[in-house]
Amino acid sequence: MKKSRFSDSQIMEVLKRADAGVKVPDLCRELGVSSATFYKWRAKFGGMDVSMMSRMKALEEENRRLKKMYLEEKLKAEIVAEALEKNVWSTPLLQAS
Repeated sequence: MKKSRFSDSQIMEVLKRADAGVKVPDLCRELGVSSATFYKWRAKFGGMDVSMMSRMKALEEENRRLKKMYLEEKLKAEIVAEALEKNVWSTPLLQAS
């Protein structure tokens, strides 16, 4: 995931300035970001404080890591199941004497 140029506290400061009455196009021009970026920030972080914001990011990172671990384990299980299936069908049947 791409790292933001802005820290959590900077994003919160921008959102507070917008709530205080500074016009969004002026803020965007000053920061060098698009209005779409600003509205994404507002949708994602609006109503949060910096500690909640950092906690949410930590949870998102943990979720990403857990999803990756799950997919790796699922792949291993599929490989084992496939190998077992091949072994069962490729072993010669014991003949009764």
